[in-house]
Amino acid sequence: MTDPDAASGADAAALLWGAPGAVVKRGPKPRFTLEAVVDAARQIADEDGLSHVTMQSVADRLGAAKMALYRYVPGRAELDAVMLDTAFGNPDGLDAGSWREALSAWTLALYHRALQHPWVVELAGRPHTPGPAEIGWYEAGLEALSSLPLAEADKLDALALLSGHALSMAHRAADAQNTEELLAVRLHPHLTANAHRFPRTAAAFAASSSGDRGHALQFGIDRIIDGLAAHA
Repeated sequence: MTDPDAASGADAAALLWGAPGAVVKRGPKPRFTLEAVVDAARQIADEDGLSHVTMQSVADRLGAAKMALYRYVPGRAELDAVMLDTAFGNPDGLDAGSWREALSAWTLALYHRALQHPWVVELAGRPHTPGPAEIGWYEAGLEALSSLPLAEADKLDALALLSGHALSMAHRAADAQNTEELLAVRLHPHLTANAHRFPRTAAAFAASSSGDRGHALQFGIDRIIDGLAAHA
């Protein structure tokens, strides 16, 4: 039997990378393009969230029949893959002096790119076929790490660790109902009343209540990079 996941992955790879040796099909000019379909899906995700993106909702946005979309994309999994890759875009403007500066800039750029489209975090966390844009980020990250005497597998793991931190922080920043500020406000009276039970946590929250909430992002980047330097 054919593995449906493998088939879906092959379809996504063909959409993202182009089918090798593909022959242009003759026939009527398509009404839409793959780019138009993906743009419509991204608009819905930006406005209403990823859960509202369906083949039907995309068709409605385009003013087309649902079945007409399958001429451009085989299904939702493939649509997700192209949405993710186009949202990642190219890792521009990452030139920096040292490898530490370049790697920090790489992570911050990924964080800000994810903030533009918070649904990227969810899609990136699912099993998916990486496209040219996502691979471009890895290429740029590996370039930043090229001077370090690390195994290539370790370099990939380092980028996975940094990207995971960036995407996690982007997810927290995009969750307006659970920002650190709001959590501190909600917990303050409870931690104060229970300081005898949680003295260290109460003191830590009190000490950080007036600090820079963006500190956690850069703190994590710096500590990961410190670890890489020590390992190398």
